Amino acid sequence: MTSLLVKNASVLATMDDVGTEIVDGGLYAVDGFIEQIGPTLDLPATADEVLDLKGHVVIPGLINTHHHLYQTLTRALPGAQDAGLFDWLKTLYPVWARLTPDHIRASTRTGLAELALSGCTTVADHLYLFPNGSKLDDEFEAAAEIGLRIHASRGSMSRGESDGGLPPDSVVQSESVILDDTARVAAAYDDPSPGSMARVVAAPCSPFSVSADLMEQSAVQARELGLHMHTHLAETMDEEDYCLEIYGKRPLQLMIDLGWEGPDVWFAHSIFMNSEEVAAMAAARTGVAHCPSSNMRLASGIAPVRRYLAAGVPLSLGVDGSASNDGNHMIGEARQAMLLARLDAAPSLRGGDILTARQALRIATRGGADVLGRPDLGSLEPGKAADFCAVSMNRLEYAGAQSDPVAALLFAAPTRVDYTYVHGKAVVAGGELVTADVSEIVREHNRLAVGLLA
Repeated sequence: MTSLLVKNASVLATMDDVGTEIVDGGLYAVDGFIEQIGPTLDLPATADEVLDLKGHVVIPGLINTHHHLYQTLTRALPGAQDAGLFDWLKTLYPVWARLTPDHIRASTRTGLAELALSGCTTVADHLYLFPNGSKLDDEFEAAAEIGLRIHASRGSMSRGESDGGLPPDSVVQSESVILDDTARVAAAYDDPSPGSMARVVAAPCSPFSVSADLMEQSAVQARELGLHMHTHLAETMDEEDYCLEIYGKRPLQLMIDLGWEGPDVWFAHSIFMNSEEVAAMAAARTGVAHCPSSNMRLASGIAPVRRYLAAGVPLSLGVDGSASNDGNHMIGEARQAMLLARLDAAPSLRGGDILTARQALRIATRGGADVLGRPDLGSLEPGKAADFCAVSMNRLEYAGAQSDPVAALLFAAPTRVDYTYVHGKAVVAGGELVTADVSEIVREHNRLAVGLLA
């Protein structure tokens, strides 16, 4: 058995059901699971590893529920900088068609390293194209090196341009190949046990890139295999127009009719949902990954965050693609969620409509755990995994913010975290990644990115 003692934190925010925050707090964990939490004086005096976090704020590890890690290779690409979603995709699809297994591994390492340095401990990634021999295996291999938990989506695109879809035919696959490979990677990598480092998700890309038949078959297969299900939905008005023209239904109704609702389903974006649709999602416990930076970057719109929260829709936070953000900073994303929800509330602002810093942090922690079906994550409580991050308040960015250091994490400028621990093991320590060489990651990533664009 290996034990970890965290002590002397200025504030430890548990994100438990009542929002307990412990001054001079800490935790004691054994083999990656928390056994005790409380004031430092009430914890064991020794452990195999002792981490003194005096002057630090400690919060649960942040959970990113929607990402496209491969897109780190095409950040700020000319021609895609100022486009809406459909034109942005059409610009980038031909570039992504040249991806190789090396690109998948390198971009996964880059994205996860950047996320770890922002306090993220769990990432749900959506990989939906597999050109030139690329496989989901490449992503699992790279994630194991960095040390973050990964929910890797076996995404798919089956409807190319010749069949009325948006992507070029060169990046789509047949439905039989998609379903067979989903079963293969699930058998090889999906671990449903508490504390699992790897899960597989069934994830057809979107209503405009797969057939209705594949959506329906994927839902049946996912439930047979015990997998969660994920897709993009209601991201733009173009998508809504497409669904109405092709299927005669709004996007959510289309998905419901195909079996896509329930606590094992979550959608990315879900910007254009009316009141009846929000109520239906709440009743079914269908989740949402809110991606504020991407939605602003692509001028897609503002998701109805306050209505989701009021209705009880499971709500989480996603960084989204590294070519539509174009960064990987989870504390920064929580800050964006807080600020964008306030802007959305401005025309009819009333008391209670303001999204607080703690609500935004809760969406990024407990919300992510709920959406991913991970009761073992999302808060710092006995029995849960020892996933946490810590930020020193003795920094220029937090000078003058000592009265409420938890809120200061979002109100002040986003910074690197000082520590990120996953299952009781350090991934970031002293503000630096300790599981891999960042300079080597950057060199290899830039070499491959340049070659991809040549």
